[in-house]
Amino acid sequence: MALPAAPSPGTAPAPGRRRAPPLLLFGAFDRHNFGDLLLPHVATALLPGWRTLPTGLARRDLRAFDGHAVRPLAERLAAPGAVRPPLLHVGGELLGCSAWEAAAMLQPPEDAPPLLAHFTGAGADAAARAAWVRRQLAGVTPPGAEPPELPYLVAPQSWPGLGPVLHAGLGGSALAQAPAALRQAAVAALRGSACLQVRDEHTARALRAAGLRPQLVPDPAVLVAALFGPRLRWHAARGEVAALRRAFAQGHLAVQCSAEFADDATLDALAAGLARVAQRTGWGLALFRAGAAPWHDDLGLLQRLARRLPAGRARVFGALQLWDIAALLASSRGYCGSSLHGRIVAMACGLPRWTLRSPAAGPGPDKAGAFAASWDLPDQPAAVPAGALADAAEVALAADPARLRRHADALVDAARAGFAAIRRVLG
Repeated sequence: MALPAAPSPGTAPAPGRRRAPPLLLFGAFDRHNFGDLLLPHVATALLPGWRTLPTGLARRDLRAFDGHAVRPLAERLAAPGAVRPPLLHVGGELLGCSAWEAAAMLQPPEDAPPLLAHFTGAGADAAARAAWVRRQLAGVTPPGAEPPELPYLVAPQSWPGLGPVLHAGLGGSALAQAPAALRQAAVAALRGSACLQVRDEHTARALRAAGLRPQLVPDPAVLVAALFGPRLRWHAARGEVAALRRAFAQGHLAVQCSAEFADDATLDALAAGLARVAQRTGWGLALFRAGAAPWHDDLGLLQRLARRLPAGRARVFGALQLWDIAALLASSRGYCGSSLHGRIVAMACGLPRWTLRSPAAGPGPDKAGAFAASWDLPDQPAAVPAGALADAAEVALAADPARLRRHADALVDAARAGFAAIRRVLG
């Protein structure tokens, strides 16, 4: 039996009932990334009584991937009846995403490499690049202004048509190392926050040093199993997830890595470690993408990795729908990958997990490592290089399953308390 469809944002009220007040959910919901597709679902489930309107930088319809019909901020505020609606930022590494990066990530994946070469190569025209960025970000640029330094971070003082601006699950693990202009822009935008919640202690410290008073609350996605357990089980019993589970009767490890792992030496190291884990456990290896936007995951990379693994042991999971990816994770024996929200969903489901650290990462913590250091158990490895994959697996898989489950429950309680504070501010 199919699950009943959840009411979509903006559904007309029943006759005689008052229309729910609008609430703008703001984030990078306009591009294909696992966490960004998931977070508006979580926020909507936690905010009954509000008509949530997914809002981003551009008009995009990602409902074919179980995402949302997203509209740019300027369009939302120009809509009839949009009288000072509140805006809630929901998740994302928003404190480090520059205007150029945001504009590039909104493009189709096949267009990103030539754009990058055109605007960053030798002899690139800086004025032409700035004009292109202005066009891409017109929907989130106040009239008569230049695009904001951090376009996924709305400065309330720039939009007089907005009500209170709040923040949930905000990330900025690289903020302390960011250029001064970006740090100043972030602090200026956040000073007007009616409720400032960040998802990791590294971000919280950087904001405290700037004179702000953030609350440390887990990323809202830790609630995915508590909120959507029946939906995850329904998807796990059908389609590509069910076929994969039949192929790997002893269970599967969910494996993911971003395009930064594409060089041959790194893939060789990944394959060697994964082969050791598969031999030890008897599990299959489900290679999946946690995002198809530019600079996220690449299908060709997973296929190259699969060819390096023992025959019959790995399968590339092709689905890009949100609930299929979430069900693949929830029905797995554990998670190994570079995606922050891949790890968070594994935490929510009480599964062993270990994060792969990108070969391109700088000296400081990346977002997955920062979150793990703030919220995960010490026996679940935070961020390890490809060559340490198998050793990290030994540590993670030795954890007591009951202890992992109790920890997941504690994260749910902390995240619910954070949203209770948001509801109090919204009224």
